[in-house]
Amino acid sequence: MLSAFRSAFTTPDLRKKILFSLGIVAVYRLGATLPSPGVSYPNVQECIKQIEGSENQSVYALINLFSGGALLQLSIFALGIMPYITASIIVQLLTVVIPKFEQLKKEGQSGQNKLTQYTRYLTIGLAVLQSTGIVALASRGQLFQGCEKPVLPDSSIYQMAIIVITMTAGTAVIMWLGELITERGIGNGMSLLIFTSIAARIPAEGGNILNNQGVLVFGGVCVFGLAIIASVVFIEQGQRRIPVQYAKRMVGRRMYGGTSTYLPLKVNQAGVIPVIFGSSLLYLPDLISRLSGNVGGEFQRIVQTYVVDQSNWVHITLYFLLIIFFTYFYVSITFNPDERAEEMKKFGGFIPGIRPGRPTAEYLSFVLGRITLPGSLYLGIIAVLPNFFLGITQSGQNQNFPFGGTAVLIMVGVGLDTVKQIESQLMQRNYEGFLR
Repeated sequence: MLSAFRSAFTTPDLRKKILFSLGIVAVYRLGATLPSPGVSYPNVQECIKQIEGSENQSVYALINLFSGGALLQLSIFALGIMPYITASIIVQLLTVVIPKFEQLKKEGQSGQNKLTQYTRYLTIGLAVLQSTGIVALASRGQLFQGCEKPVLPDSSIYQMAIIVITMTAGTAVIMWLGELITERGIGNGMSLLIFTSIAARIPAEGGNILNNQGVLVFGGVCVFGLAIIASVVFIEQGQRRIPVQYAKRMVGRRMYGGTSTYLPLKVNQAGVIPVIFGSSLLYLPDLISRLSGNVGGEFQRIVQTYVVDQSNWVHITLYFLLIIFFTYFYVSITFNPDERAEEMKKFGGFIPGIRPGRPTAEYLSFVLGRITLPGSLYLGIIAVLPNFFLGITQSGQNQNFPFGGTAVLIMVGVGLDTVKQIESQLMQRNYEGFLR
């Protein structure tokens, strides 16, 4: 891996792509630290110190994670990439429900461009809704419960509208930055921005554990984190390869087909989407109670104790079951065995020992069901395992475990994908040696 990076920096055009991506990432992190107009930055920092790691901020943990801590600072990039992720998931789910979206998906690049445009529009709409809710909570003092410092000295409608517009524009800029990385840089732009946001939180969380718990606990957490990362890399690389044979056929005077390949089915076919779904659903009741003004009521107390508290057994059990459910749900709508069997039959492909058509679809469904079970259990275990260690890293005040399941899954997935893209581009540049 180190040799690949060294070779990448010695290749001029590839070095430009990497440096361009790093420059965009630096701009993104700069925007995550700039406060929105009308926000009292000193008061925000003081409030963050007062409630850091407490249950009062857990309802925003997912958005704050994907924004690299920019949410609680009410910066211009406060929403981060979360509206785009939500919009992408919604559009992907709608391709199964709406026939027009399904037709666009089958049209190739032109249809994909239209779906991307719809995703952008939906992202802006979600950004307006999310920023409005966050600003409303901040103006009522519910964003930082327990902090008496006013984060919005001027809570007039005009000032709140400016902040909403600023945050929405920041989300649009983030989309543009991500697309720039995808087009002119290296790797997937949106994924790299998420990776950067999550990685920016790890040093601060690790520093808190080191200062409050000492070197011994900090070393244990690092070893445990490395074990999680190694296991995630091992599972993410695992796949079931189904052999596929293509029959020979004559087209004019040429013979086509006769090749053998394989259909890869990953153990973790759903990626990190089930973890995001499960986290969002668990935080939804507390968010609804806050927006409805039922702060400090009996309903919110029950939700905080049994649903939001990550060390509670009820939370861990619900989280685990939701991840398993959403894994099966998401795999069922993203991988259609009937369509795959029909495509293989159209191009003369078949699985050795399995007849084309309906028997092939049934075989793919059987294999997919067998793979999805360990994949869902793996996602659930990785996601809830850090919750068992929250008590180790807590002493008088709450702290976030720096190697949470969602963070590790995203960082490892993005890291592996980026390294593969760098290596593939290096291989393309080495092919010229065979032509000499």
